[in-house]
Amino acid sequence: MMLGLGLAACLAWAVLLFGRGFFWLARDDDRDAVRLPDPPAWPRVTAVVPARDEAATIGTTVASLLAQDYPGAFRLIVVDDRSTDGTGAAARAAAAGDARLTVLRGGPRAPGWTGKLWALEQGLGAALADGADRPDHLLLTDADIRHAPDSLRLLVRRAVAERRVLVSLMARLRCESPAERWLIPAFIFFFQMLYPFRWSNDPRARTAAAAGGCVLLERAAFERAGGLAPIRGALIDDCALARRMKAVGPIWTGLTERVESLRPYETVGPIRRMVARTAYAQLGYRVAALLGMLLALALVFLAPPLLALLGSGAPALLGGLAWLAMAVAFAPTLQRFRLSPLRGFLLPGIAAAYMAFTLDSAIAEWRGQGGLWKGETGPRTDPGPV
Repeated sequence: MMLGLGLAACLAWAVLLFGRGFFWLARDDDRDAVRLPDPPAWPRVTAVVPARDEAATIGTTVASLLAQDYPGAFRLIVVDDRSTDGTGAAARAAAAGDARLTVLRGGPRAPGWTGKLWALEQGLGAALADGADRPDHLLLTDADIRHAPDSLRLLVRRAVAERRVLVSLMARLRCESPAERWLIPAFIFFFQMLYPFRWSNDPRARTAAAAGGCVLLERAAFERAGGLAPIRGALIDDCALARRMKAVGPIWTGLTERVESLRPYETVGPIRRMVARTAYAQLGYRVAALLGMLLALALVFLAPPLLALLGSGAPALLGGLAWLAMAVAFAPTLQRFRLSPLRGFLLPGIAAAYMAFTLDSAIAEWRGQGGLWKGETGPRTDPGPV
């Protein structure tokens, strides 16, 4: 049995290393965007930012967007989604009278919609209302995201040069506190393992991924895909949107240093809540899928060190090889966060924490508190990863 477990773990890591688009190399990023050509004419772009109780960060987000060096026409709509902390006022103050900013007060959430998507829907309604000035592209970005000055220009370059109907950047998450340094790199690693960017960016592959913090959409393709209404109840709205958009044209998602998240995760608790909010939705709310996922993660991440440390002979050797493969795979992600590759040998403990977060997600759903965000739960339409 121990020998079979060791062989299975090694086979699993062989598949992960060579059979999932080499996701672990973390090579799909936007560094090549500076070499792409400028479009013949710069399209009109409107950014929509949903914001509920984000006074701490909305000013930085607004200032960074209004400071873009984008050569074309640009507008910014902040949807103040029933905030109670002065989010709207903070956005206006950051704009310092810049006429390109509109702050829209959001209304109560419509039935069947998640809170964020309903806020975006209201902002998009305002953005698309004026037929004469309808934007050619839409930038959906979060209220805790800071954009480098060339962020939008390079997003549009890729969209036009490569004819992508969606271009999304995985914002660089904060990695300063001990909790962040141990858990955040693994979040990026696991996301790419689940949704290999190389596959997502291949028009022939079914996989479709996006990162909701920064998504540029071609407006005409977005309308052909039906807008947000078809995914209005999705908790994992970014990947649901990516699937809709990939059905009408090629998409691209990658890592970046130009877009960064300002949201702090000082302790394990906020990271647990971030993961638990959507983990069970990733599994389509299926108990069998939950059990299968936990068993698979145990085989891939927990069995190798247990075999290497507690076994002997061939099982111990196989466990050690799988453990080494695990550390090698995690090293490029750790490097992006300027962390020692030796941390990769502790990935089994980090994976155990994420397994606990996933179980927490299922328990919360069973208690009627699944997907809780900003004090609200919502509908359940997520089908799981594709």
